[in-house]
Amino acid sequence: MQRPWTKLLGVILIALLITGCGGKTSNESSQVQKQISVAGSTTVQPLAEKLAEAFMEKHPDVEITVQGGGSSVGIKSAAGGIADIGAASRELKESEKQKYPDLQVFVIAYDGIAIIVHPGVEVDGLTRKQLQGIFAGKITSWKEVGGADKTIIVVAREEGSGTRAAFEELVMGGKQITGQAILQPSNGAVKKTVASTPYSIGFLSFGYLDEEVKALAVDGVAPTKENAAQKRYPLVRPLNLLTKGTPSGLVKEWLDFILGPEGQKIVQSEGYIPVK
Repeated sequence: MQRPWTKLLGVILIALLITGCGGKTSNESSQVQKQISVAGSTTVQPLAEKLAEAFMEKHPDVEITVQGGGSSVGIKSAAGGIADIGAASRELKESEKQKYPDLQVFVIAYDGIAIIVHPGVEVDGLTRKQLQGIFAGKITSWKEVGGADKTIIVVAREEGSGTRAAFEELVMGGKQITGQAILQPSNGAVKKTVASTPYSIGFLSFGYLDEEVKALAVDGVAPTKENAAQKRYPLVRPLNLLTKGTPSGLVKEWLDFILGPEGQKIVQSEGYIPVK
């Protein structure tokens, strides 16, 4: 016959095991729900960081980490489940859509690609045809486009950059960027290089424009947010966040916040074009 105290001990042990296992599962689930990882485009990165900060202020128990790496990294990270959200500053290629059919794309802003030159360059505007010639290495002197008789120094983004991919699509028409170009890993690095290199030219996101560089008109249209929003400026691309499948839980809450009035106000304050 089993003694009463042994029965009680057995009940206590079972209760502890159930409580312990249940507590661990609940804790792990809670931890997952309170963290979001984002990776990808260096153009989207600073905007995503601002949007994350604003959301975390409202939800102090939430942690959102944002990393760069480039648009291609963002697409692969989202598709492979390496990050909760991927960031890309370009449209998905057809090959990527076919390879990753579960990817959901959310346009959170639009961004103009500005053509920048060293402040000492005398040219104020270029056509897309002239830009194609310059970045392909066919036009090598500023004299050929109305400037001084000086060699053009081309600065561009590295392979895998969403800004480069969008520039190639909008300007290059299938032609390759010259192998003589100085390649940089980020918008900030492009700006710094052009600002410090006489007779240089490069391209970067509107969000990085300041007085350190000179922005050129393209096809006679000034690179302003107003012109980009009205679709007059020709070099505009989407800024995207991507999820594997339909987002839910905390990820959906953050995306809803971004696309809502408060998030879109931050988009505008950071120099980008709201989608709403």
